[in-house]
Amino acid sequence: MMSQRRRAALVTGAGRNIGRAVVLGLARDGFDVVINGATNRDICESVAQEVRDLGAEALVAMGDVGRLEDCARIAAEAISRFGTVDVLVNNAAIRPVKPFLETSEAEWRRVLAVDLDSAVWLARACLPGMVEQGWGRIVSITGLNAIHGHEGRVPVSVAKHGVWGLTKALAKEFGPKGITVNAISPGAIAADGEQPADDPARRAVIARIPAGRLGLPAEIASVLRLLVSDGGAFVNGQMFQVNGGAQT
Repeated sequence: MMSQRRRAALVTGAGRNIGRAVVLGLARDGFDVVINGATNRDICESVAQEVRDLGAEALVAMGDVGRLEDCARIAAEAISRFGTVDVLVNNAAIRPVKPFLETSEAEWRRVLAVDLDSAVWLARACLPGMVEQGWGRIVSITGLNAIHGHEGRVPVSVAKHGVWGLTKALAKEFGPKGITVNAISPGAIAADGEQPADDPARRAVIARIPAGRLGLPAEIASVLRLLVSDGGAFVNGQMFQVNGGAQT
């Protein structure tokens, strides 16, 4: 540890699935956690209680990360409570499916605001504290949309490719300051409580995964926990595909 102060992590979209698994994994590793959600405060408070049960501190900071003013407020609340955001996890995203020619300007802007701009705004808010202390971690959850273009998800694909570009550029600019910036691209991941065997569409997805199953949120969290640890200090500007061997 760089000091006696416990490190703090801000995780967006943290109420369930990958976000929740990341929060609980970081709490087990000794991080205090800021839990962000857009609308369902009750579920975020439930995750916060799980964090406290693990012996870590938790702050629920509700807000729509697709709005610049909400990003600024969320980061300010985190910094006010914990002094610095040591780890930023950009997990919140929306993934609407709609034909490209039917996508309105407002729909296009909304996807880019949530899926790409939020990572920019939150990085700008959290990086000064990381730079000041000479240590920091940023990890963005991208998904297959950052690697392959997907029909019906053009704005999502554009946004996630943008997050990958942001990751590489920030890694170069802030690497000399003790800060690493990486991305994780999950494959098909089971939602909390999901029973994919009951869903023919999910069985078809599983058939294309060499591992023969869906991934688990905790398996994404395990990779992230390495990246944000002191042991991950030499990993920078990378995107890790965690997808059971799936190629498309």
